[in-house]
Amino acid sequence: MVEYVTSQRGVITDSIYPEAVNMFAINLFRTLPPSSNPNGAEFDPEEDEPTLEAAWPHLQLVYELFLRLLESPDFQPNIAKKYIDQKFVLQLLELFDSEDPRERDFLKTTLHRIYGKFLVLRAYIRKQINNVFYRFIYETEHHNGIAELLEILGSIINGFALPLKEEHKLFLLRVLLPLHKAKSLSVYHPQLAYCVVQFLEKDPSLTQPVVRALLKYWPKTHSPKEVMFLNEMEEILDVVEPAEFQRIMDPLFKQLAKCVSSPHFQVAERALYYWNNEYIMSLISDNATHILPVMFPALYRNTKSHWNKTIHGLVYNALKLFMEMNQKLFDECTQQYKQEKQKERERLLQREEIWQQIEERAQRNDRGSEPAETRKQTYSNANKPLLRKKSELPVDSSAVRALAEHRRADPFLSSPPDINHC
Repeated sequence: MVEYVTSQRGVITDSIYPEAVNMFAINLFRTLPPSSNPNGAEFDPEEDEPTLEAAWPHLQLVYELFLRLLESPDFQPNIAKKYIDQKFVLQLLELFDSEDPRERDFLKTTLHRIYGKFLVLRAYIRKQINNVFYRFIYETEHHNGIAELLEILGSIINGFALPLKEEHKLFLLRVLLPLHKAKSLSVYHPQLAYCVVQFLEKDPSLTQPVVRALLKYWPKTHSPKEVMFLNEMEEILDVVEPAEFQRIMDPLFKQLAKCVSSPHFQVAERALYYWNNEYIMSLISDNATHILPVMFPALYRNTKSHWNKTIHGLVYNALKLFMEMNQKLFDECTQQYKQEKQKERERLLQREEIWQQIEERAQRNDRGSEPAETRKQTYSNANKPLLRKKSELPVDSSAVRALAEHRRADPFLSSPPDINHC
């Protein structure tokens, strides 16, 4: 059947459409099995084996036949739209959570073809993809098809008309950027970064809100994720305009200074590779008076303190480039850094002297005060009441009488009890 639809012309008649769509729906729309490891560790596509669909040989033929219909020159969307409707698209999107990457690949192609041929469904498809992302970000943090959906969106964004609609800008700020928060970012990060860069190429004015959002979501303790953020930031800087760069350089290079100082050598190494990018270096050179004072302390400190020798070489390379850009400014930063270090040492010495003076005064006070006379005090349990009341509530009279008549053990002791041990 697949070969017949591919090779023959005029075989797709009006009566074929409802039968083909119904065949596709009956065979493919189903409840997916639960995740093989729903509460376990994060799925790693490079390490873990996905759970494959047992019925895939059959499902593959259905996908291929439906795609051949969509791709056929005889296919007429005006007739097919009666059967490929919003309900059909919604059921198709639910299948993207399949663990089988082969099925997700066919779904990606199928949905992309439907988006291209059915103009009336485009807004609905984008809205439902948004809903999948919202559920993933704020509820489940688990979905197997995020990468494939982002891949579809990458080609959709590429076709957006200019100027961008407000709806599309909100999609970037409220959906794509919060996707950076998820723990499983590594699974779909290349596709996500591509979408973000596509937006910035379309509208450079979005650079500042995008960079500020990335700095807001910047990982604090997850070094591999931090390397991914550095990769994406370099892709953004490759397309940023000089005027937009000036608006983001201060917060951006403050974060880069922290990355350069990171004890994790891969983070520091990835940040220092920025100095090997010619376009980024041209932007830095044009704004060296702002950037060098921010970066110099971290770079200079790393020449002395970082444990990794590779980092030392990259740091010396960055410092050399800064020196070649502006020798006078470099010397001023060096002098200022040394002055700050000297002031810091003086503050430490002053603090130590103050603590030493406090200790000496405390010792003099101890020696000058006369020790209190210690007398051995005798103490008798006879004066100690057996009944201790915490409130004025009435008590049992028989209990009071029994305690009053009780004979204490003091007369049987050879020496009176010590007050300090009672």
